[in-house]
Amino acid sequence: MEAKTQTLTLTPPPGFTLFPFLKPPHRTLTFYQISALLLTFFAYAAFHASRKPPSIVKSVLCPEIQSPLNTTAAAATTTSDRNPIEAETGWAPFNDPRGAHRLGELDLAFLSAYSAGMYFAGHLGDRMDLRVFLAIGMLGSGVMTVVLGFGYFLDVHDFGFFVVVQVVCGLFQSIGWPCVVAVVGNWFGKSKRGLIMGLWNSHTSLGNIIGSLVASSVLGFGWGWSFVLPGIFIVVMGIVVYLFLVVSPENVGFELVGKEVEMNVEGVPLVGLEKVECGEEGIVESENTDSFAAIGFLEAWRLPSVAPFAVCLFFSKLVAYTFLYWLPFYIRHTAVAGVHLSHKTAGILSTVFDVGGVIGGVMAGYISDMIEARAVTSVVFLLLSIPALIFYRIYGSISMLTNVGLMFLSGLLVNGPYSLITTAVAADLGTQSLIKGNSRALATVTAIIDGTGSIGAALGPLLAGYISTRGWNSVFFMLTVSISIAAMLLIQVVKTEIKGKLNEGKWLFWIISAN
Repeated sequence: MEAKTQTLTLTPPPGFTLFPFLKPPHRTLTFYQISALLLTFFAYAAFHASRKPPSIVKSVLCPEIQSPLNTTAAAATTTSDRNPIEAETGWAPFNDPRGAHRLGELDLAFLSAYSAGMYFAGHLGDRMDLRVFLAIGMLGSGVMTVVLGFGYFLDVHDFGFFVVVQVVCGLFQSIGWPCVVAVVGNWFGKSKRGLIMGLWNSHTSLGNIIGSLVASSVLGFGWGWSFVLPGIFIVVMGIVVYLFLVVSPENVGFELVGKEVEMNVEGVPLVGLEKVECGEEGIVESENTDSFAAIGFLEAWRLPSVAPFAVCLFFSKLVAYTFLYWLPFYIRHTAVAGVHLSHKTAGILSTVFDVGGVIGGVMAGYISDMIEARAVTSVVFLLLSIPALIFYRIYGSISMLTNVGLMFLSGLLVNGPYSLITTAVAADLGTQSLIKGNSRALATVTAIIDGTGSIGAALGPLLAGYISTRGWNSVFFMLTVSISIAAMLLIQVVKTEIKGKLNEGKWLFWIISAN
């Protein structure tokens, strides 16, 4: 299938008109790389901060007195710990015996729209200005998050309202990930991509932490505020992105020349960048070359290793998002050292999982760079996370220390491969030599991988909502089975990686050097 070429208007962002000193040649290539990294980092942190409130308010909407998992929490929690707005009645329609099921269905509505929208977002992202498209996603997400919070202030109890708002919000949120990965992939080469993207991907956990802390801190004033503040945060960040994000070197006059990046401004010397596979040496790629031809959706699916990693992420993200949406609820309804924690404390404590996720993402990226094997790194993390989850379920309630330690370890091992696959792996597969470093394939491949993963993310919280009514042992069994399947899906890719490294002799050299 012959890809259609498309000419994009490559212009600096409008904020450069307000601040001319940001334009070339006043700033170097390194400056633009760092600014792109930081802007996309905080942009996606804002996305995740706006996703976190539903997990924080779950235990307020669905009252503890109705929970079959906990019959003594009311007695163990002091009056000062309770939310006066809650008044022990919860919030209709989530305050009846089917409340947990409805909360799971609400998660499904958001994540289903998110995963479906991801495929379209990636397709569109390869065909329009990523800066504008990302800003639209952020502004829409912020507005919908605020609207969801207004359900409290307007005393809305219609389940359909919550579902519709979450569906629209999910569609806007799906724009974010393909855009930010494509931008970072445009600016950074492959050799240190795992470490760079591992550090960069800590935005996911940082956003979760910010969302948890903000939502928990204002919960006592009414659960609506837990949505309004994160919504305002992402709107503000969306405006900053629209004004200042530079999506690719071409936007500020840099052009690919063979395997280097050259400044297209008279008198400015050539600046080296990571080697990029392109056409003949020394030929500047024009806007009408294949580097600007968007790859087809089915063609992207057929690229080597895309399908195995995409389905692996389905199960890996199922686990990660079950924790994202249900961990505060689980902590609230599980006694730690015989004491049930308050809503606020449970929400804050859940951030430990995300702190572990930051370390796990960086570790997975660094290790995968060092051994040059993404699949091997992912499988090792996945297999180690199985006993970590089992230990957390069995021993996490013994004391606060064991709870925090095992939660941190679980977050590290669960989020490590999830972070690696959604960032470095997606960027690698979207710029592999088979498509000659086609930067216009980045958003499409990223959307396929993360979109498939997001289907699992939609199912995980839904299943947890239903299964949790039978006991949390069943939920953890589902999580360990999912991780096992995720690891098995990469076995063939692992074999290929190991065989390739042994043939190259690199690993043998490392072993001999270590001895």
